[in-house]
Amino acid sequence: MIIHGHFYQPPRENPYLNAIERQESAAPFHDWNARIHHECYRPNAFSRIERHDGKIVKIVNNYEYMSFNMGPTLLSWMEYHDRDTYQAILDADKRSADRLNGHGNAIAQVYNHIIMPLANWRDKITQIRWGKADFKSRFGREPEGMWLAETAVDYETLEALAIEGIKFIILAPSQARRCRPIATADNPHPAWQDVSGAQIDPNRAYRCYLRRQESPSVTDERHSLSKDLELSQFHLPPDTDAYIDVFFYDGPISRDMGFGDLLGSSHNFAKRLSQAVKHDHRQHQLVSVATDGETFGHHKHFTEKTLSYAFVEEFPKRGWTVTNYAHYLSLFPPTWEVSLKSVTAWSCAHGVDRWQGGCGCGGEGSKYQQLWRRPLRDSLNWLRDRLATIYVDIGRKYFNDPWEARDRYIEVLQHSLRNDDGQLEAALERFFEQQSGNRITNSSQRVDALRLLEMQRHALLMFTSCGWFFEELSRPETVQILRYAARAIELAADVAGVLLEDEFIQRMAKAPSNLIEFKDGAGVYREQVVTNRISLAQVAAQYALSSTLGDYGRSQQIYCYQIQQQDYQLQRIGSMSLAIGQIYLTSRITQETVSYIFAVLHLGGDDFHCCIQPFTGRREYEEIKATLFKTLKQANTAAVILAMASNFSGEQFGLHHLFAEERHRILRILADETLTRLDQLYEQVYRDNYGILISFRRDDLPVPPELQVAADIVLNNRLTEALEALETGGTLPNVGLEAVAIEALNLGCKFVHVEDAQILERFILRQIHGLSAIANISEMSLFDYLNQIEQAIAISDRLHLKLNLSLCQEAFLNYLSNRIAPQCVLARQILDLESVQKQPIHIEVNLCEAISNLELHQLIDTASKLGIATEAWLLER
Repeated sequence: MIIHGHFYQPPRENPYLNAIERQESAAPFHDWNARIHHECYRPNAFSRIERHDGKIVKIVNNYEYMSFNMGPTLLSWMEYHDRDTYQAILDADKRSADRLNGHGNAIAQVYNHIIMPLANWRDKITQIRWGKADFKSRFGREPEGMWLAETAVDYETLEALAIEGIKFIILAPSQARRCRPIATADNPHPAWQDVSGAQIDPNRAYRCYLRRQESPSVTDERHSLSKDLELSQFHLPPDTDAYIDVFFYDGPISRDMGFGDLLGSSHNFAKRLSQAVKHDHRQHQLVSVATDGETFGHHKHFTEKTLSYAFVEEFPKRGWTVTNYAHYLSLFPPTWEVSLKSVTAWSCAHGVDRWQGGCGCGGEGSKYQQLWRRPLRDSLNWLRDRLATIYVDIGRKYFNDPWEARDRYIEVLQHSLRNDDGQLEAALERFFEQQSGNRITNSSQRVDALRLLEMQRHALLMFTSCGWFFEELSRPETVQILRYAARAIELAADVAGVLLEDEFIQRMAKAPSNLIEFKDGAGVYREQVVTNRISLAQVAAQYALSSTLGDYGRSQQIYCYQIQQQDYQLQRIGSMSLAIGQIYLTSRITQETVSYIFAVLHLGGDDFHCCIQPFTGRREYEEIKATLFKTLKQANTAAVILAMASNFSGEQFGLHHLFAEERHRILRILADETLTRLDQLYEQVYRDNYGILISFRRDDLPVPPELQVAADIVLNNRLTEALEALETGGTLPNVGLEAVAIEALNLGCKFVHVEDAQILERFILRQIHGLSAIANISEMSLFDYLNQIEQAIAISDRLHLKLNLSLCQEAFLNYLSNRIAPQCVLARQILDLESVQKQPIHIEVNLCEAISNLELHQLIDTASKLGIATEAWLLER
């Protein structure tokens, strides 16, 4: 039995900042990666099996049992934002490999989800090599299989996979053309069977031989490239016996998983899977299903629990072995071969027209046309080829072999995109030593070499499949790939002086938009892409404006830029603040360093005036600084602004010029001072009218809303202050918390600050970690920690704070399983199972060597308050 999940999110990072900006449509989460992670990726790593009363019986890591691929762009995000889940996924692969003779559940993926049949040979090779390298750097082993974006395949893609050592792929049954038994001495010429109507038997593995006569789909596209782009020496010879193994998932069951209600019940899911078993006396067979991994929790909420219960309960009952494709291949090599249709994918019935034509796929139920897809594809293909020519022409100056350098650039990206500064410099040194030799002699040449490589990275990212997937050209997914194209165009201009944007826009004008405000692709590009460019001066302005609020120090990282302050001076007169400084700004990606000087005048509120220009010398800088501070002493706002404009020849910025998320952060800082004054006012209103408020409540009269608002705000603030004491070493009980709880109850106040619940959650988690860190368990220390946990839960109940105890449950169950359970003896005979379900557990003898029954009772009681059914782990011992 194999359940495969294709887990993937497209790259969403701003190409200038290497970070995802806030996406309002994902609220209340910061962005869609965060939202789907909360609903799917993390729940699958810590999936709950629950009892009838909702208490947790077991936590299951679904990745340990399911076959899965997880896109590199998604894993890069997860590694930075949730190390626990990221590590759980890596650990799951290791544990599955231990269980399955060295064959882990994870398989690789082409790097950024491009449609491989529509890529040229060079890009195919790079996508596979980057996908393999990223996989190996994370999972510590070579990948055996690889997931193709949208399962899109042609024979040239199979050649590339075979050359790169990939053993197997997974396809939809509709992608097979014909199959037959592999020739043997007894049957040297087996007959082909037509299975082109998705009739292939998915219960076995197949071998696909890459004979040249079986390759009608080899594209002519590469022949249009220059000789510098040819890679014919990599193609397999005509008489090759090379092959790649193919698995076809069960189409009807997989479809019902993704689009039906099959995952509503573990029992029904297992029952449906059992219907796929062929009763034809085979010695072995495979039931394999595959769907988007996001199905388990995001598309269908809480279905990760269906999956985990099936893995640990339903499947074992039926005697099924949960395995993965690599393990199955190692036991049962294919005895059948398959021939594939020429160019196919799992989400388009027209080959791969969804990503290059107006086939209608993706526009179901919509009045929108998709005639924009072909001009978009043609425009990006043109841009790719122009960029490739630039890359080779200039790249020869810096690299021994420009294309090998691009393929090996992933070794640098693994550190630069992970914010791994400790390893980045060493990786850069190794890369240039191996790929450049003595060709690069100074930092300026190194910057240009990195610009070239970044140009090529963005040229790959601009083909991410999501850009064509939906019905309209101006959707965020398509705008995103156009932003990558714009960044590649910009880098080409920087490094080669070649201007490509005007012609690219002209070509994009042939792509009709469905929305009148854009008209066509040129309009989308101008309105949605050009307006969102970010310059280095804009990054410098971000630092400069924030510095007037005391927000930045001498060394500061802003997204993927490192800023080093060389000089800084701030003076205030009345409500005016003037800051003047010099900084070095360095891109962590291209290593480009620019020195700027700035002057920022803050007139209060959101009224900022900022001037930025390149640093040209100490003398000029000191003269400007002296002039502006002299003018400031006049306390004349207009004079200062005029002096700034006349002394700076560079760009001018206001708050509205900054990146949206940074602008919002500054606005929150500015609002804090006003909110503090308002809080003081509400405090005064509350104290002056406390008796009146009590009288209204005592006589059961409606409290005037103005007074009720004052009470709510004051008591919410007092609660936060009292809870913050727990963040700095405070313990429970807390007199302030008790007083706030009583006062809130008397006045009917509700607590609305999300941060309050989070403080208690962190407090409970710290107690559990403290408990886990005790080398020798003592009754006093154990009771102290457990008492703190229970008091925190009790106070949250009194205050009606809704706690998210997921992390606490996982940590406490881990403590019980690793520290307590190994010391417990098997004692089924002394437990009344009926009472386990309805009453607290009664323990008649000492079950644990290191702790007393009283302590064990306390542990069980605390676990129950955390929502954990402790008898589950106790009975398993």
